[in-house]
Amino acid sequence: MLKSKTRWIVQKSDDQKVETLVNELKITPLVASMLINRGLDTVETAQYFLYGKDQFHDPYLLEGMEKSVSRILEAIEKKEPILIYGDYDADGVSSTTVLMITLRDLGADVQFYIPNRFSEGYGPNEKAFRHAAESGIKLIITVDTGIAAIHEANVAKQIGLDLIITDHHEPGPVLPVALAIIHPKLADSTYPFRELAGVGVAFKLAHALYGRVPEHLLEIAVIGTIADLVSLKGENRLIAKKGLENLKDTKNLGLRAILKISSVDPMSINEETIGFTLAPRINAVGRLASADLAVQLLLTDDPDEADDLAAEMDAMNKTRQSIVNSITAEAIEEVEKNFPIAENKVLVIGKEGWNPGVVGIVASRLVDKYYRPTIILCYDAEKGLAKGSARSIAGFDLFQNLSTCREILPHFGGHPMAAGMTLNVDDVDDLRNRLNNLANDQLSDGDLIPNTLLDLEIQLPAIDLPTLDEINLLSPFGMDNPKPKVVINEVQISSIRKIGSDQNHLKITLADQESSLDGVGFGLGSLFDHISPTSKVSLIGELTINEWNNMRKPQIFIHDMAIKSWQLFDFRGVNRISNIQEFVPDENRICILFNKETYGKLTPVLKNEAIFIQTTEEAKNLSIDDSNIVFVDLPPSKEIVYQLINCKKPARIYAYFYKETSDFFSTLPTRDHFKWFYGLLLKKGPIDLNRYGDTIAKNKGWSKETIFFLSQVFSELDFVTIDKGIITLKKQAPKRDLTDSRTYQIKQGLYALERDLLLSSFQQLKDWFDFSLQESVEIEEVTE
Repeated sequence: MLKSKTRWIVQKSDDQKVETLVNELKITPLVASMLINRGLDTVETAQYFLYGKDQFHDPYLLEGMEKSVSRILEAIEKKEPILIYGDYDADGVSSTTVLMITLRDLGADVQFYIPNRFSEGYGPNEKAFRHAAESGIKLIITVDTGIAAIHEANVAKQIGLDLIITDHHEPGPVLPVALAIIHPKLADSTYPFRELAGVGVAFKLAHALYGRVPEHLLEIAVIGTIADLVSLKGENRLIAKKGLENLKDTKNLGLRAILKISSVDPMSINEETIGFTLAPRINAVGRLASADLAVQLLLTDDPDEADDLAAEMDAMNKTRQSIVNSITAEAIEEVEKNFPIAENKVLVIGKEGWNPGVVGIVASRLVDKYYRPTIILCYDAEKGLAKGSARSIAGFDLFQNLSTCREILPHFGGHPMAAGMTLNVDDVDDLRNRLNNLANDQLSDGDLIPNTLLDLEIQLPAIDLPTLDEINLLSPFGMDNPKPKVVINEVQISSIRKIGSDQNHLKITLADQESSLDGVGFGLGSLFDHISPTSKVSLIGELTINEWNNMRKPQIFIHDMAIKSWQLFDFRGVNRISNIQEFVPDENRICILFNKETYGKLTPVLKNEAIFIQTTEEAKNLSIDDSNIVFVDLPPSKEIVYQLINCKKPARIYAYFYKETSDFFSTLPTRDHFKWFYGLLLKKGPIDLNRYGDTIAKNKGWSKETIFFLSQVFSELDFVTIDKGIITLKKQAPKRDLTDSRTYQIKQGLYALERDLLLSSFQQLKDWFDFSLQESVEIEEVTE
């Protein structure tokens, strides 16, 4: 047995709807099911998603757009300085860049300002607004921020600044007082699509200002749209599809420089290029220093400057990775020592000296590890403030729950799944207690087990290149359109091995009759030691096409694996039984010993895991269900093993069956051996075994132990007498069978025991265990 890391949930598609999509759109049932699972369950919605028109909504459908465009054009005409006020993440950087390019194209006197994450924090701030006014700025346009800036908006009004807010974060109950607010989620908004990223809102403003769709800005807009994890449906899907295509042939010097230093082949660009290459590097700048560098890179028209800035950005990203790893290790230690997950449904962890620029990443890592809503805070002892980021899980709306704590959160904002905040260090314990009380009401124990939603179960013969090409029609993948995940159940393993310099990845080939499929499990190398050669494995993952050396071949990126039946692991012949703890998982491990000497040696090592079994009754009464059973040494009989496992359901059996010396390779005398020895005694009369035993053995090529064994059997059968080593035939010996001798029975039993348990093949031993467990399987099937 091998337990999966998450709970696998295969989504059910309406068969009638699947058939309709298959017939109307001429697609495979597999892709039809995937569309339905994404809520695209009509011919019209599915067709639009796959082949829809490249048509953006009218930007003037957004409330505040007309007033904003009018004021901006007025500022351009009057040559009034305009300030773009952005944010320091990839969405904020790309939003700032979009409007900077737009306003420059329109001849505006424009500059940008992105607050410093460390000294100013998230969002607009009074000091920055006052400084802008003093330097002659008349109009501020926020991008990807501002919807929570109630105080700062009032300040802007007091000092004569016109303020246009463009944002997409969740609006609070009170809105800032501004000249205009462009936001798709306002309560009275009639805009057809509410899920735009910050850069999506900026792009719509650019659309209105140009009077046409600014196609040249899509390669910038796609960065924030994918990086900010907004829904990739509707307009966001259009931005992503067109933006990725434009990115493959970008003329933007900054983008070209980043792609070059990251060794990205432009023709291979997809949504993962944003998520794993561009966005992390852009974010790293804002996390460690000033995000201005990233905006400058995207705006530069100097190739040398682009290369220099890209190199600096790449170096910062490597530094960021190192810092994240260090803080993550410290945060995990803090959880294990002071905030055990058994007592905390929400983790609120803080420490002085942590870099506030990377705590969002650390929070995500702790969510991955513990599957709990997590807040990571950086303490500033001098100011008495805690600043941090939060990430959540399904069922716990961060924004709504944090909103109930507004009186201790002077600054916070975000989404249901992510948030940022500032509070007094003295209020951290109160926040932790409040959120845990809320979580106790909202999250059941089942909610704290991560789920993996799967599109469908698939058989190996159904996986081919045409099907995978059709699946790619669903791309680009992201929020609300995840990469399709499938489950393949109970399939045979053709080959399996560890790969990678650290042997931490897994390479596997699955086989089913005439079909086969290669798979790679990144980070799953440790599972190799928990998969027995003949086990049938179930796995989940993403189907993809492996293109190499002009060859295209289906493969699966494995996310998780499971084995439903018990497994046998064969360690027979391993001389060192002290390494059991190295190979056998700690969880539910039971070490069975039958030999007193072995038990005495290993008890100090195995401690309370070692169980000494002497009788079949003890074996029968031992509970081993769902346990990892280790047969450390050879039992006195197969019967005792049979009684130990019969009608039970162990998860795994580890067979060591250690025996210091083997009886199997010593001679087991046949009837001819006994016949010859009897004849010798009959012919030579009494023989002194102590004197002539060695000579007799050598003449026959036997061991001296064989001579004494023959003699002992004859004695037990009352064929001879033995007195002080002298063996003598009885004249009137009764007729007896060799099997009547207890010594012969024991020897024969040990010989058979070693043959069946110690020296049998893996498959023979597996078959015997299967037979012994069969009764419990049959009982289980009857009761299901």
